[in-house]
Amino acid sequence: MRHTALTACLLGTASLLAGCDALGVESASQVAAKKEAEGKAIGSACRHAVRSIEDCFGGYPRAGKAAVFAGWKEMDEYMRENAIVGMPAEPAPAEDASTAGPKAPADGGKPARTS
Repeated sequence: MRHTALTACLLGTASLLAGCDALGVESASQVAAKKEAEGKAIGSACRHAVRSIEDCFGGYPRAGKAAVFAGWKEMDEYMRENAIVGMPAEPAPAEDASTAGPKAPADGGKPARTS
């Protein structure tokens, strides 16, 4: 009797946990679907930012090329159908010595002593 009660409890617990997503365990198909969706998002973002597909491949080497291309192509078709103009990203301001302005003195800005 005791053995059957324990078996029933274990089976009940296992059946409850089998459908639980709170464990954080992803199946291989879930991981593949997530990677595919991320690749498409990367590709569409690259197209909207007016980046070539080659730049996109080079900038995100871990993303699947097929998914990136599919996302880039879908966004290209969407932008052409709806006459959407791409939004190129502004380049990060490069700090150049000629445009950086005067540098702070190494001594903290204190005037030199003359005696």
